[in-house]
Amino acid sequence: MKQFITFLFTLLLIITIGCSPTEPQQEVESEVNTSVIKKPDDKNQQIIVKEKDKAKPSEPYLAKKQLLEEQIRAQGRHELSDAIAPQSVVAMEYAMGTARTPSLSLDNIRHPSEPLNRENYAVIDDNPIKRVLEHPVSTFSIDVDTGSYANVRRFLKAGNLPVQDAVRAEELINYFSYDYPLPEDQRVPFSLIREIAPSPWNPDTYLLHIGIQGYDVAPDQLPASNLVFLVDISGSMQSPDKLGLLKNSLKLLTNHLNKNDCISMVVYAGGTGVVLQPTAGDQKATINAAIDQLTAGGRTNGAAGIKLAYAMAEQGFIRNGINRVLLATDGDFNVGTTNIEQLKDLIEEKRKTGIALSTLGFGTGNYNDHLMEQLADNGNGNYAYIDTLSEAQKVLVDEMSSTLLTIAKDVKIQIEFNPEMVEEYRLIGYENRLLNREDFNNDKIDAGEIGAGHTVTALYEVALKGKGGAKMDSLRYQSEESVKTGKQDELAFLRLRYKEPGASKSQLLEWPIKRQEIVADIKRTSDAFRFSAAVAMFAQQLRGGKYTGQASYDDTLALASGARGQDPFGYHGEFLTLVNLAKSLSSKAHESDQVADSSR
Repeated sequence: MKQFITFLFTLLLIITIGCSPTEPQQEVESEVNTSVIKKPDDKNQQIIVKEKDKAKPSEPYLAKKQLLEEQIRAQGRHELSDAIAPQSVVAMEYAMGTARTPSLSLDNIRHPSEPLNRENYAVIDDNPIKRVLEHPVSTFSIDVDTGSYANVRRFLKAGNLPVQDAVRAEELINYFSYDYPLPEDQRVPFSLIREIAPSPWNPDTYLLHIGIQGYDVAPDQLPASNLVFLVDISGSMQSPDKLGLLKNSLKLLTNHLNKNDCISMVVYAGGTGVVLQPTAGDQKATINAAIDQLTAGGRTNGAAGIKLAYAMAEQGFIRNGINRVLLATDGDFNVGTTNIEQLKDLIEEKRKTGIALSTLGFGTGNYNDHLMEQLADNGNGNYAYIDTLSEAQKVLVDEMSSTLLTIAKDVKIQIEFNPEMVEEYRLIGYENRLLNREDFNNDKIDAGEIGAGHTVTALYEVALKGKGGAKMDSLRYQSEESVKTGKQDELAFLRLRYKEPGASKSQLLEWPIKRQEIVADIKRTSDAFRFSAAVAMFAQQLRGGKYTGQASYDDTLALASGARGQDPFGYHGEFLTLVNLAKSLSSKAHESDQVADSSR
């Protein structure tokens, strides 16, 4: 503040002197030196560079500078110097015509001009189109993670299109809850619906929509919880959108716990420690005080923190209750075990104790999305990215039952397409959840979990026989005429396997998908079908639109706008805002607007 006042006072004096009648400015003589610089790619070629030496100040300049210094000292200020007010000296030089033209300094361009971006995403290749004659069976694990959607929202609201590998279509689709019917009997933990109708981006293909709805449990009916908050307090967490937001998020969850719940808190940086011993959920002042004392500093030994958190969870294990570790971090592990495969092995071993691990991601710049998703997948938990306190409210409060209580584990889906009726298919998303055909019946193969009240949605784009939607040519040495299944009324056969929590043997459910289920007009489908199709189209467009043809963001907006349905929390409305942002940021959108303008 003192330097700023000095600068203002000096600037006023400069203006006063510059406007007052004084003797004409004298030209400042300067000598010229000549230096020779050799080009690195041509040692024989020389460039002559002329550069002015430091100009020698004239007598009037020195007199005026001395007058300014005396006036400043008279006001009780420090002596004018380049260190205190360099702007003032530069301003005087320009006012008196003695300023030098700035020259480029190599030292200035050697320093980074913007912060280093070390965000990490797994490479994803879009699922390819497959011919039914060659690959009739598709198998994958369900996924209820939502982290990708919130992360994409963070990119768009910051004025940037997301990195393509940050966009996982299934996580965008499953961010939204759809109005599927609840199961009639809790002995089967979920219901399943199917719809098939024309694709919104290709009139020659169809979308097969599969929706799963888990039975719900009210928050006040949840079993007792044994929760361990595992909090990263390393130096990388020292920003409001990381540790600050994390602390407020945990407080939201704490406010909805009761005396039957047990909370512990483990922290890690370069080392680890327990900052909250097992405490009853109704001791909110004690829990919040432990959260408030958290500060960031040091390196990040995440593996050591995970081991200690599991030890605390085992110590407070509640039989027939909820036992879960909530890992809150930016995922920037840099001490101890940092290899993602070794960390996955650690989590896989610990999940055998019956304790799940969920991940809550925070922050930007060094965010490790790949690690966060993989740890949750291998820990029988779910992954969410917290970019705002509203997102924390959604994940930890509004969807508390889904986040904490698992009602079915190792849920796998397998579809066998009828080659007599379906020519090609493509699964949208779930690229890192694909399973081998034989994995479906192998109960030792891990798969995804469904929480209470969760909805899970999967979409296939299919090309039916004789409809012109096929992309690939027939094989020369394979006769399609010989394919006779005797099932012309069936498009596909859907199988689903799941285990009850605590069980080791899976249960099998099966449904045929009939040809008569096809709806000829997409407008006659449910809001869930159309809105999920719009989200799938948006996700594919953000990933480059390899399979969406000429579909535009306007097409996505039109489809989603007509299928908003009940939107009590405004999530569907927010989606429309994100599509509009992506449209504005997309170069393709600008090109199409220019074409439209030129055609008028």
